[in-house]
Amino acid sequence: MTTAPEVALSDCRDAWVDALIELGREDERIVAVVNDSVGSSKLNKFQDAFPDRVVNVGIAEQDMVGVGAGLANGGKVPFVSAAACFLTARAMEQIKVDAAYSQHHMVLVGQSPGMAYGELGPTHHSIEDLAWLRAIPGLTVIVPADPTETAQAVRWAAQHDGPVFIRVSRMGVPDVSPDGYEFQPGKAVTLRDGSDVTLIATGTVVSRALDAADALAEIGIDARVLNMPTIAPIDSEAIESAARETGGIVTVEEALTAGLGGAVSEVVVQRHPVPMRLVGVTDFAPTGTVQWLLDHFGVSRDGIAAAAREIVASRRTAAEW
Repeated sequence: MTTAPEVALSDCRDAWVDALIELGREDERIVAVVNDSVGSSKLNKFQDAFPDRVVNVGIAEQDMVGVGAGLANGGKVPFVSAAACFLTARAMEQIKVDAAYSQHHMVLVGQSPGMAYGELGPTHHSIEDLAWLRAIPGLTVIVPADPTETAQAVRWAAQHDGPVFIRVSRMGVPDVSPDGYEFQPGKAVTLRDGSDVTLIATGTVVSRALDAADALAEIGIDARVLNMPTIAPIDSEAIESAARETGGIVTVEEALTAGLGGAVSEVVVQRHPVPMRLVGVTDFAPTGTVQWLLDHFGVSRDGIAAAAREIVASRRTAAEW
């Protein structure tokens, strides 16, 4: 009996800090602002390389975003890094006003998002961030799927003249980006073509959508898989094409389904209504390992495949009538 080779998993925080160090060497305006989270943000190496370019404000997230905005106003390019749950919940007004409304060139880095803190429980889960942030005008919201996409998103954000939020995962994820991939804001990436249903996923769970597509193929369902790294702006054209060409869409995210699911639904209902299922978090997430939590909410190979089967089955039943 042979077993499948183990897939290498990587911590996207390593890719983020390596990219930031490279940027720091290229541009002396690059600075980091943190809330007593140098270690969990993996900024130790950046601090070693540029000890005078790290501002640690302590556990004061509102101040942290305000300091970042002030540095941007003074000509710096601040990367404001903190656990996503505290950055987005505690400093929402500052993100809205100081970053987005003021259109400062600053990068908000939400570390360990989704349910990555696992056993620390509901207070540390960042499941609302995509729903909150996509509602703020003028803020680009990026959810990289792997280290390659993380590094490219960080580099893009450094040169983008406006506010950006990037989710940086701590849970290990496999590489899913195709060879030669180049991140483009507002553009989906087709990882697998298909004609029966489309799985649109973002962030850490893109690999799970790919696994679900494999499971669906075993029962004769041809699933398209789109990686949607940018929640705002969303790739409306790719979503409309998926609706027209495959007749059904399943969204997959490590967040409340009002994030990616809500954004995709808004496009579908206005452009080409088709059956949809939203796979993601649907309530306050309890305490447990991240893998258990994802499975608990059906964000798994089997859960995603089941949602897709429902769509295909309902469409085939309707056709019989």
